[in-house]
Amino acid sequence: MKFNLNLSMAFIASAMVAVSACGGSGSSDSASSESTTAPPPAPVEEISLEEKYKDDPIFIKGSELMGQNDCPSCHMLERKIVGPSYADVAAKYESTDENVELLAGRVIAGSVGTWGEIPMPAHPTLSEEDAKDLAKFVLLLKK
Repeated sequence: MKFNLNLSMAFIASAMVAVSACGGSGSSDSASSESTTAPPPAPVEEISLEEKYKDDPIFIKGSELMGQNDCPSCHMLERKIVGPSYADVAAKYESTDENVELLAGRVIAGSVGTWGEIPMPAHPTLSEEDAKDLAKFVLLLKK
């Protein structure tokens, strides 16, 4: 009987050591290790281009011109539909006088091949000044 008691005590002691070595069942040690880890960083709040440039005079004028013409039929600020988004165009071209001239010319004359096989129709009734204002508006929209 003495042998069974010693064996039982040894078994219980080894079980206790194993449980405490593995972290137990929610002891205060695990709670303290959780409190020492840093919380995840807050996600960076992404601001829309519309919100970012809402007070910019180029953005305001360009938005008005876009609304007065058929631009929204094929283009959106940040999402491609038929043609590229304005943000994609701004990412491709630097805002230089040469690129304003280039893009204004493409708006007036039409274009095909730069963004795929779907042609952008010509806008021959649009004044050169308005086309340049539209190009400046688009080039403003870098993310």
